Amino acid sequence: MRHLPNLICLVRLALIWPTLQALHAADYRTALVLFVVAAASDGLDGYLAKRFHWTSELGRFLDPAADKLLIMSVFVEAAWLNLVPWWLTAAVVARDVMIGLGALIYRLWFGPLHGRPTLFSKTNTAAQLLYVSLVMLNAAFGVPPHEVLAALALLTLATTVVSGLHYLQIFTRRALAQPPHAA
Repeated sequence: MRHLPNLICLVRLALIWPTLQALHAADYRTALVLFVVAAASDGLDGYLAKRFHWTSELGRFLDPAADKLLIMSVFVEAAWLNLVPWWLTAAVVARDVMIGLGALIYRLWFGPLHGRPTLFSKTNTAAQLLYVSLVMLNAAFGVPPHEVLAALALLTLATTVVSGLHYLQIFTRRALAQPPHAA
């Protein structure tokens, strides 16, 4: 049972391709269901890992990787289909690439990076998941109205920028606080 959170992450990874295929085929109802299941699995695996102490080194890598791949791939496909604005997609992808590169550079230059998602990051993930879910809901059923989606796009942009800057501040502060070592 202790590997259940990792299995759930693998299921989330496996749901990415069918979600993208459904989006591309304009089967927005199926895409919405698959995306919501994948998004809910993120909360479930995190809950199980924390509640029952079913954490692992693999899980510490797999969970954020699955989250970033899900979010970035769906944003890019949705932007390609003109469902979401490219400026928002660029911000989402740039933030995740910056965090990934920052973590890699920190790991190579300074050593292991021990950290947890921040409140800003959790808020941003929630905003991104909600936004994409509502975009698909709109594409499938015509609700919520476009004005709501436009407002939520701006809110998602704000949380993306704030979260990205916060991570940059954290990485910079940690890096300046210790000398580099050979990895």
